[in-house]
Amino acid sequence: MKHLKTLVLAIALIVGSTSFMNAQSKVAHINTQELVAAMPEYKAAQAEIEKLAKTYDTELQTMGTEYQNKIKQYDAEASSQTKEENQKRMQEVATMEQSIRQFQGQAQQDMQKKEFDLLKPITEKAREAIQKVARAQGFQYVLDSSQGQGVILAEGKDLMADVKKELGF
Repeated sequence: MKHLKTLVLAIALIVGSTSFMNAQSKVAHINTQELVAAMPEYKAAQAEIEKLAKTYDTELQTMGTEYQNKIKQYDAEASSQTKEENQKRMQEVATMEQSIRQFQGQAQQDMQKKEFDLLKPITEKAREAIQKVARAQGFQYVLDSSQGQGVILAEGKDLMADVKKELGF
């Protein structure tokens, strides 16, 4: 009878530990920012964004130079102009300044939209590769270990090498 109790207890412990082990989820992590930055498509997108930024910078510098020259010219000629003409010139300068600010705001919006449009397919491709690798290796959860994502300890499986292999680089 004592052997039977021991056998039942041993079976209960084995079943319990097996259930506990099956209840645990497999978790992995990957630094998605590092992955996306390493992708060749990202480098091409960054080059395109930088090219657009230089175009906007050049245009802004041209507008700024024109604005500064107009102010210098109007300041030099202010004493020889009528009060009404000086008022008109001040209004013109204010309008120029406003148009520069509007252009700056529009350029910033265009840059953000362009960056989003270029990076969205890249991040989607990375996400799909991460999911494919994680499923193939039996992971139920993959945490983003990028800086500031809330992962404090990442000792589990790092999928970076496997996902890079999946993406072909």
